[in-house]
Amino acid sequence: MFMAGGVAGVSVDLILYPLDTIKTRLQSPQGFNKAGGFRGIYAGVPSAAIGSFPNAAAFFITYEYVKWFLHTDSSSYLMPVKHMLAASAGEVVACLIRVPSEVVKQRAQVSSSSRTFQIFSNVLYQEGIRGLYRGYTSTVLREIPFSLVQFPLWESLKALWSWRQDHVVDCWQSAVCGAFAGGFAAVVTTPLDVAKTRIMLAKVGSSTASGNVLSALHGVWQTQGLAGLFAGVFPRTAAISLGGFIFLGAYDQTRSLLLELGRGSP
Repeated sequence: MFMAGGVAGVSVDLILYPLDTIKTRLQSPQGFNKAGGFRGIYAGVPSAAIGSFPNAAAFFITYEYVKWFLHTDSSSYLMPVKHMLAASAGEVVACLIRVPSEVVKQRAQVSSSSRTFQIFSNVLYQEGIRGLYRGYTSTVLREIPFSLVQFPLWESLKALWSWRQDHVVDCWQSAVCGAFAGGFAAVVTTPLDVAKTRIMLAKVGSSTASGNVLSALHGVWQTQGLAGLFAGVFPRTAAISLGGFIFLGAYDQTRSLLLELGRGSP
């Protein structure tokens, strides 16, 4: 599970990184052009690359373990609840790795003249370890609703497709289900993503930097209205749909391969 989740996570994060940078700049308080526009769209990629493998692996180890721990009959009406609980637990654990990586990455994305290590050092110097975890609560509050939508929907679509064709879905079919589930989840959770971005990018000592999600959402609503709450929705949805296709398809493919190797070994 560690390898399967890790390989899938690295593949997605690096391939789709430019879309993530565009989304962050659209959501930043200084506006898209001042945040860098289309220049330096790989700014901050070292932070994403370092955090990607352990983050994805931690999520899937927890996700599969909780699914196993809460074992229910596959026909049970409790299956979606099991997937929701497993995904939520996975996000809480994965965010311990994701948030420091995300803080450094997003600050690099909106100040492409600064190097990743320099930003990391500045955060530690000015705010300490707490600075690296600024936005932990807002990230968890974004990721749990996202997973509550994405993973049960992904598992349900796979189950429906398997039932319709009378055999387990292939990896490409799992990937298609992942793309649809991810895209839908991305749209409905975009306001929470905007709040998380504003909190992570806020100046030290400002009210937004305190990490209050409702306060951040209210501030965006007052200054930019509904358009502000859904800033970056198109690159976010495109990235997560493509990410769902690659990530969940690659995860299922790698998982199947590892299970085959496990069965084949003496």
